[in-house]
Amino acid sequence: MNNNFNETMKFEPPKENVNEAKKIIFTVYEALKEKGYDPINQMIGYILSGDPTYITSHNNARSLIRKIERDELLEEILGNYLKNENEL
Repeated sequence: MNNNFNETMKFEPPKENVNEAKKIIFTVYEALKEKGYDPINQMIGYILSGDPTYITSHNNARSLIRKIERDELLEEILGNYLKNENEL
């Protein structure tokens, strides 16, 4: 762990899960939508808390989302958001 607070630490999650994370995010989104939940709120609840009960088990969504670390989910979501905003 870096004890020097004047230096910026570099965070690099594994790149092999990027495409898988994207597929899982959309699969979970659709499963939550099909069950009548607000997918955005439910996914935020999961990412913030780590509690998988925010995600429905419909279409195996709960098991799928647990295959990807929450930091990888955030990286995929934030990366795509910023990429899309830069294209405007």
